[in-house]
Amino acid sequence: MEIMKREEYISDENVVKRARAAIKIDLEKKKALDIPIVVYDRETQAIYQENSDGTRIEVAKKIRKGRYSERVGKKA
Repeated sequence: MEIMKREEYISDENVVKRARAAIKIDLEKKKALDIPIVVYDRETQAIYQENSDGTRIEVAKKIRKGRYSERVGKKA
């Protein structure tokens, strides 16, 4: 087993760039194969199923507000 040297690591920026490219490719693939995707809209705080033709169907809405630690802290 060969150990990677510090010079061989890729930068954080390259990791983010590659991850975004992979997601973009996967979304394009699903659109081409007519497979719906699931999208979260931050403004409406709802989850949608988006079809390849652009139509959106609301699947669920955000039920709880606040962070988990904030909700647990109020009960205690």
